[in-house]
This record gives sequence, C-alpha cells and structure tokens, in this order.
Amino acid sequence: MTTITADRESSSPVNRLATTIVVSWKAPIAFAAITVLAFVLFILAGTDGEAIFRISDTADLVQLPSFTLNGLTTGIVVVIVLALVTAAATALVRAKRRVPLWLTIIFAAFFLTGFLAWAAAGATIHVIPLPGLLAGALSLSVPLIYGALCGVLSERVGVVNIAIEGQLLAGAFTSAVVATATGSPYLGLIAAGVAGVLVSFVLAAFTIKYFVEQVIVGVVLNVLVIGLTSFLFSQVLAPNSATLNSPPRFERIEIPILGDIPLIGPMLFQQTIIVYLMYVAVIAVYIGLFHTKWGLRLRAVGEHPQAADTVGINVARTRFWNVSLAGAIAGVGGAFFTLGSVGAFNKEMTAGAGFIALAAVIFGQWDPIKATLAALLFGFASNLQNTLGIIGSPVPSEFMLMLPYVITIFAVAGLVGKVRGPAAAGTPYIKG
Repeated sequence: MTTITADRESSSPVNRLATTIVVSWKAPIAFAAITVLAFVLFILAGTDGEAIFRISDTADLVQLPSFTLNGLTTGIVVVIVLALVTAAATALVRAKRRVPLWLTIIFAAFFLTGFLAWAAAGATIHVIPLPGLLAGALSLSVPLIYGALCGVLSERVGVVNIAIEGQLLAGAFTSAVVATATGSPYLGLIAAGVAGVLVSFVLAAFTIKYFVEQVIVGVVLNVLVIGLTSFLFSQVLAPNSATLNSPPRFERIEIPILGDIPLIGPMLFQQTIIVYLMYVAVIAVYIGLFHTKWGLRLRAVGEHPQAADTVGINVARTRFWNVSLAGAIAGVGGAFFTLGSVGAFNKEMTAGAGFIALAAVIFGQWDPIKATLAALLFGFASNLQNTLGIIGSPVPSEFMLMLPYVITIFAVAGLVGKVRGPAAAGTPYIKG
C-alpha cells in the first residue's frame, strides 16, 4: 500500500489543504498470484480431456443442451484472460484508481470456469451438473445468510455479535425437540426463533447493561451453548431419539412455472418455507435498514450513539431490541439444519457456520445484500467440494475439505481491502 500526500494552496495564504491518496496493490497482487496458480494447474498440469456442463434437468420446462469444453484449450484461454485482467488492474492502481467490482467478478468467473473444466476433464465422470451444483450451494448457504443478516443488524446497531454460532446451534437444537414433541415443524420453527432471542438476551444484557467486553461475551456464549446442547444430546436426546429427536421436515414447495425454469428453477423456486422466508428476510432487512425511520435510528445508534441520544433516541433500548431481533433471525436459520436439511440434531452440527457468517458480514461490508452474496460464495465453495468428489476429480480430498475456509480467508483478507464497520460497534455507550 502506497500513501501519497500532496499540498495545495487554499484561498488563504496561511491555510494549506492536504490531500492524501491511498493506493492499495492488494487486488493486483492477488490477481497475479491466482493467475500463476491457474497457469500451473490449467496448463502445466492440465489434461486434454473434455468437460461436459449439463444445464437442464429432465423435469425442466425447457430443455437446454449441454455444452462441452476441452480442459487444456479452456485453460489456455482462461489464463490469457486472467493475465489481461491482472494487467488492467495493475494499470488502474498505477493511475491511482480503484479496481472496480465488475473487473473482480470477471476475473472470478473465468477462473471458476477454468477450474471446473480442468477438474472435470481429469475426473472419472466428466459431467458437471450445474443445476445440482447451484441448488446445493443455495441450500448450504441458507444458515450462513440468516447468520449474516443477524450479524449485520447487531453490528449496525453497535454490538459485535460473535455469538452467531451459538444462536444457530440453539435454534437447531430447540427446533428439533419442539418439532418432534409436537409433530409440527412450524412450531419448531417458532421455537427456534425464541431460542435465538434467549441467547441474544444474554448477549444484550451483559454488553449493553453491564458493559462487559462484547467479544468475550460472544465467545463465552458460544462455548456455553455448544457445551449445553452437547450434554443434552448425549444425556437426553440420544437415549430418546424417537420421541425427542425425530422432527418432521418441511416439504419442498415448488412454485408453478418458475420452478421449471432451467438452472435457476430448482435452485430458487423448489425450496422449503425456510428458504422462502430467507428471501423475505433479506429484502425486509435491506429496506428496513436503508429506507425506514427504524433503520435510520438503528444506524445512528451504531455510528454515533451520543448524537442519537441527543435527539431523543434511547440507545440502550434500541440496541437491546435489535440485538434480540437479530437473534431471532439466527435462530430461524439454525432450524434449517434440523427441519430443512439433516432432519435430526447432532453435536456441533453448525460446524462453524456462525463464524463463516461473521466473515460474510465483513466481506459484505455490513450491507445485507452484499453479505448475502458473500454467504452464497462460501456456500458455493462448500458444495463444490461435494460435486468434485462425486465426479471423481483429481483434486486431493484434503484440499477439497479446506476449500470453503480457504476461500473465506482469501475473500476477507485478499479482496475486501480496507473497510470500515459501524463506528460505535464494540463500544459500550455510557450515558453522561
């Protein structure tokens, strides 16, 4: 990163205006490193086999033909494009200009195409089922998106929420028990939201009322929920799984016509009610944050609580209720594990989803739409390892297991650049 400072004469001979231009070489360096990796994988280690990309399922309303790519030829084209994009990014930074987002998207799209062609060309089965890949990616992204929305609301109002993992896990556990006991997945879903609220109550009470360090409270809550649910699973649920841990799952609801659209139909419109509620939650949180009085007050408390207090906003109450709302959203996301996916509760079944959701919040720059897209990226990476394992890809299994986390780290550390969260996040407000 290079900092250049220039002085300019103002209208007054005494005052001088200092202009600071900050140039980050992070994107060009990352692009160059990935281009070298692509050259090694796609060309030096490439194969001359074919990769078949299947777009349509047999049940789709319109059947689209599959297309075939040669692994080595595609690799050469992709590496050339990546090199050109890297050169363009370098030229922009040298000209003291930012690398636009669309250029990064083009780079990522070509690299992904080359990677899939390379992996499928050398696989036992050469067919990449794109509908299944995308539908599975969305399914794995659902709890991440709920968790990311929880993190966005909490941090926008000024509370760093490290306890997303615990809220997801509490929702998963409670939904399994209540849905099994009542036979209703809808009651289980409501109970999951209540469980998330209860966990957030503890977070809010200690951080807002007693001014305890927010990160420490979040970590302790995660450990507490993991320990409590693991103990109850071993001592209560496992011996009585038929009566306490066999919840009914939500059935998939296919939207007529839309569900039969090739590629996006199975992914978006053949889902359970939890996924459809997720669509509503993303839109509602975005509109609420940026287009309502509630959102304006929430963001004011997270940016400058003293100014918000001056104009009559109750900072503590605003933070408390919005952290509770965020906990309810995370709890509903946790119910997806038991009522929409796995079908029963297991120890630590969230498997770090709360922390990946927190990374999505940072990668998405505390914006609900961007955080949702980041969560979709991480979900895609998780499902990619499953798809490549099924087709018999030559990619080592150890690399595939760490792929989602590598992409998470790279995305946050390599592509985000310098970002600023809500100014008052993590800082308790003590009214003077």
